[in-house]
Amino acid sequence: MTAILYEHPLNERIRNYLKLEQLFAQASDCLHYNIVTSHSVFFNALFAILDTLERNDIRGDLIKDLEKLEQNLVIWSQNPDIDSAVLEENLTKTVGLSSQLKVPSAQWLQLKADKFLTGLKQRFAIQGGSSHFDLPQLQFWLNQASTEVEAQCRYWLSLLAQINAALALNLKFLRQRAAFEEIVTDSGFYQDNGEGLILIRIKVANNLPFYPTISGNRFRYSIRFMMPCSETGRKYSKQATTFQLARCK
Repeated sequence: MTAILYEHPLNERIRNYLKLEQLFAQASDCLHYNIVTSHSVFFNALFAILDTLERNDIRGDLIKDLEKLEQNLVIWSQNPDIDSAVLEENLTKTVGLSSQLKVPSAQWLQLKADKFLTGLKQRFAIQGGSSHFDLPQLQFWLNQASTEVEAQCRYWLSLLAQINAALALNLKFLRQRAAFEEIVTDSGFYQDNGEGLILIRIKVANNLPFYPTISGNRFRYSIRFMMPCSETGRKYSKQATTFQLARCK
């Protein structure tokens, strides 16, 4: 049976990781469509990525996590049952990304110096400010050859490729740290000790009429299932609930 996957971070570092993962997916997905009609999504995602990188030490966090992952991979290599080829591939990728991110001048900083992007970013920060009559330079750019426009977008994203790759690798191994187990509640509410946890993952069958809302921190978390309601927007589900839960540390 198909299930809907919900994820909830329990610290700010993982919250930023998940936010960036979604933004990178949005920006990359736009390249599969006509950029003339999808440019607003592309630039909003790109500028949100830059804002997140500027306000947080994402690079530092990724380097620390990659170094921890490298240590774990070396330890796992001692296990005779491990797939040596797969482990070696991930170890090489981990070491390479860590070295690339440690370069003093990050590639993505070139985006901050791009005058075209700087002009757009200021207008996109204003509600309704990205209209064509406010941004003739954008309209001009969008009417260049589609191959040139797409190539420019791909170039901008390429300057963020190291961040994106390191992010994807860290999140892949984070999600693999815990298997899903079945949880049954009799009231649509569940809570547990969150000590040491950094990510909660929940699977709910897509034919069930409710969804989880999650709150908590690294000490304790709670899950309350809600149902859509035409009068109040949503309401508590008080029925017995079965779902899958993975607790990632």
